[in-house]
Amino acid sequence: MSAAKSPSKQSSPGAGEAAAPTKPDTPITLIEAITQALAWEMRNDESVVVLGEDVGVNGGVFRATAGLQQRFGDERVLDTPLDETTIAGLTVGMAAQGMKPVAEAQFDGFMYPMVDHIVCHAVRLRTRTRGRLHCPMVLRVPWGGGIRAPEHHSEANEAIFTNVPGLRVVMPSSPARAYGLLLAAIRDPDPVIYFEPKRIYRQYKELVPDDGEALPLDVCYVLRDGDDITLVTWGAQVKETLEAAERLAADGISAEVIDVATLKPLDFDTIAESVAKTGRCVIVHEAPKTAGFGAEIAARLAEESMYDLLAPVERVTGYDTHIPLFRLEMKYLPSVDRVVAAAKRVLAAG
Repeated sequence: MSAAKSPSKQSSPGAGEAAAPTKPDTPITLIEAITQALAWEMRNDESVVVLGEDVGVNGGVFRATAGLQQRFGDERVLDTPLDETTIAGLTVGMAAQGMKPVAEAQFDGFMYPMVDHIVCHAVRLRTRTRGRLHCPMVLRVPWGGGIRAPEHHSEANEAIFTNVPGLRVVMPSSPARAYGLLLAAIRDPDPVIYFEPKRIYRQYKELVPDDGEALPLDVCYVLRDGDDITLVTWGAQVKETLEAAERLAADGISAEVIDVATLKPLDFDTIAESVAKTGRCVIVHEAPKTAGFGAEIAARLAEESMYDLLAPVERVTGYDTHIPLFRLEMKYLPSVDRVVAAAKRVLAAG
């Protein structure tokens, strides 16, 4: 098991090396924004603890927790055994007793042993105890493909968890949203799955004030205004979708781009308002097509926005197979070309 959990080849601080503090005017990456948010919350709330495999001494496989154990001690940043079932159970128990644990699943494919504790205990604690107990836990999950990882290390399994009542599912797509949404997730009184698109951990930087200001959960973000078509996406695919909107603009097509950000509960009103304006919609995600979360959005549009639609909704997704190894990996992920082609088909259809 330990051999399968080898560190990523992405450039990062060395094992146990503290991440250098960032200056207020220095742009940071998405992974640095996560570290910054964890440090802020741990500094200002002693009930926040971090746990997971290699999160302490080594600072996490992607170095998201680099330097935190040195700053806050090994009673608040806990290295656990390689045992996802125990990590999940320990996290639920801590949360039930008034702590705010932030656990790391290390990779998305390692979540499955955790499902029993999440589905059978974490999300039911509030109703089971008639509100006497709640479960303010966060499970951080490096998510998605695009980093040339082996099997079980690259999965897009968010739709599984959007089907679980009582569970929030959040996925940031930029450093600023990663910081603000993680703060909000930690402060939420109920369990949150916080998917982190690892393909864009270090892809670009932006200024992120370390001011402790959380962003609202359950809100979609309109990243680009448009009048001709609505492009809905989340996670790492935001980058390709914005690039597709730029290419469409060169052809005189005005595309509105929406980052869902919180998949569950879904801010459908923002999507419906955009579709009422444009009349057309393309949904982009890298998860497999069948029963992916895009299908839920398309179904809601069919139920509630049918008379606003001028053409059928189209989905640009991964394929109904596991994300392949690196030789074919980028062919699996939705590309800018596929998004542009889908948008033009929808525009031509009505």
